[in-house]
Amino acid sequence: MPIRQLPPDVITKIAAGEVIERPASVVKELLENSIDAGSTRIDLELEQGGSELIRIVDDGCGIAPDELLLALAAHATSKLASAEDLFNVTTMGFRGEALASIAGIAKFTLQSRARGTEIGAEIRSDGGVIGPLKPWSGSPGTRIEVRHLFFNVPVRKKFLKTNASELGQICETLTRIALAHPHVHFTLRHNNRQVYDLPRSENLAERIGLFFGKEIRNALYEIDTPPGPYQLKGLIADPRCDRGNSKLQYLFVNGRWFRDRSLSYALMDAYRNLIMSGRHPIGFLFLTVPANEIDVNVHPTKAEVKFRENATVFSLIRAAVKERLLRENLVPRATMPAQPIAPPEMMPLPTLFMPSRPQPIADADDLGSQIITADTSDPQPPPPPLPMMFPTIPVGTAVQMHDAYLIQETPEGMLVIDQHALHERILFEQVRRRVRDGQLEVQRLLIPEPIELPAAQAAAVLEATAELAMLGLEVSDFGGNTILLSSYPTLLSRRPPHEILAGVVDYLVSKDRAPSPEVMLDHLLATMACKAAVKAGDKLTPAEIQHLLELRALAEESHHCPHGRPTTLLFSRQDLDRQFRRT
Repeated sequence: MPIRQLPPDVITKIAAGEVIERPASVVKELLENSIDAGSTRIDLELEQGGSELIRIVDDGCGIAPDELLLALAAHATSKLASAEDLFNVTTMGFRGEALASIAGIAKFTLQSRARGTEIGAEIRSDGGVIGPLKPWSGSPGTRIEVRHLFFNVPVRKKFLKTNASELGQICETLTRIALAHPHVHFTLRHNNRQVYDLPRSENLAERIGLFFGKEIRNALYEIDTPPGPYQLKGLIADPRCDRGNSKLQYLFVNGRWFRDRSLSYALMDAYRNLIMSGRHPIGFLFLTVPANEIDVNVHPTKAEVKFRENATVFSLIRAAVKERLLRENLVPRATMPAQPIAPPEMMPLPTLFMPSRPQPIADADDLGSQIITADTSDPQPPPPPLPMMFPTIPVGTAVQMHDAYLIQETPEGMLVIDQHALHERILFEQVRRRVRDGQLEVQRLLIPEPIELPAAQAAAVLEATAELAMLGLEVSDFGGNTILLSSYPTLLSRRPPHEILAGVVDYLVSKDRAPSPEVMLDHLLATMACKAAVKAGDKLTPAEIQHLLELRALAEESHHCPHGRPTTLLFSRQDLDRQFRRT
């Protein structure tokens, strides 16, 4: 095949493929341009997850009419003049590809009026076909409309996900930029519904609270290292606010969000021994370094940067975070239980453990009666225990140690049982069996509970409504970033419904791609069981301990919790004799 030069429209589409992957990519590039233009207010409006409309209006410096046509040319920018400038970048954008790439794969309108001028100009592009320049009399600043994204590249459009998923990606993009620029007022509307209204503020913690809620806002500690070539500022959360994924770890350098595994590990390492394995701390860290000490041109979407002294940055983050945590009293504080979901006489709480036969309603204030209440009117014997991976033991007396472990004598020696892990396994099997048999008992809330979530999390929950309904969690859209929770599984009523949902949300947002329905169901069941199970620190009565051991004998796989942790350790008589030198 002979070598030939590609036509301009093909070049544009190839460039767009590198820069514009989805609607969130367009939003990122346009928001960065607005920030570079010195805007103090940026309004973002979307339709259909951004695939049908992205409109951004800012009050920045604007573009002169005689430069408007050049703004749509490939590799045209006001932010670089020479190759040396690439190693001293102080702006968000600089490549000069974004507007040309977007205009080549959408119906594009650019309207702008420079500050201090009486009239501006407008230019349109229909898939790369640029129209004539026209006068425009709008307010100072820039207004950009991107309609029908990928209309002329249908193969790319097929790879877009649902509107909820695309909206979630855009919300995450806005979150990153808004956290780095709290002095800018941002708004976001989707399908004529307001999602965010973020007034300008010099208080980063306030903006974090608007995105992630009061719980995190009230658990933040400030970091501010002394001035120097490398400086770190930001906020980290108390270890008790850990999460099941690293989604709430945000790294910025010179106002630019980026990702870096080694620096994320530095944050993790500073929390060593303060959070459990598999859990992740929360942090919002802002690095300031000389522009010539980093290379921001190593990734097509500028999501990664290269530090000249990466080891120095690593040590700075780890030391600063660790030192800040050492200054705090990190002993967990006791919290009072939340208000009842409904009056007890209208919504009695059922038993904590649900055997195979119906039980009478237990006293909601007595955990012990929840566990041991059983129906004695049915003379049928319980089902025989299923095979286990360790010898079957007779149910005998056990004692609780440190309000976390149960110690039981057996013919083989001594069992040490993790009460939380065992209860989690029991609840997991009970809920899974009822879901698969279509017999999961669901308690409807007398008044549906509104739950406010970050926009990306709300989108993930609404996208998984069918899977959540199978688990007894009925959710619906309440407007903005608020969802309504209308029901929950009766079996898990020991915990407030919003706590059950919180664990499920953690799992949903930790997945870049949705797993198969069966895998998702098992993971969600495990998460719900973990949230509802008794915890280390919960004091159990002898009757509760006895009933827990009885249920253990009926479990299919009582040796491990759904997350893979062992529930039980066996210390044989021979091991004990050997330790005490009896043999």
